[in-house]
Amino acid sequence: MTDTRTTDLSLTQAAAARVRTIAERQEKPAILRLSVEGGGCSGFQYRFGLADTVEAEDIVAETDGVRLVVDPVSLDLVRGCSVDFVESLGGTAFRVENPNAAAGCGCGSSFAV
Repeated sequence: MTDTRTTDLSLTQAAAARVRTIAERQEKPAILRLSVEGGGCSGFQYRFGLADTVEAEDIVAETDGVRLVVDPVSLDLVRGCSVDFVESLGGTAFRVENPNAAAGCGCGSSFAV
């Protein structure tokens, strides 16, 4: 059964729009998977990718018809986070605002708890 507790995660409208654009170009569903892996300069690192399906155990947040999915193991490290899409002079990127992160690196793709 898919758990749809949106209080655990959120996806901004900017991020949803970017996921939709990428998914349309790649002819895939508008499903962004966020996972956490060991490594990076701060201990853990975020991984993003388009998913073909939502797995039964995934936690799902939806914004404007775009779904953000996280597996239960990664959820422990990103519970309460918000995923945004930012554009700056340094480039464009998905950015995670993670209330569980005690420290992060300058690139924004790794964190420590």
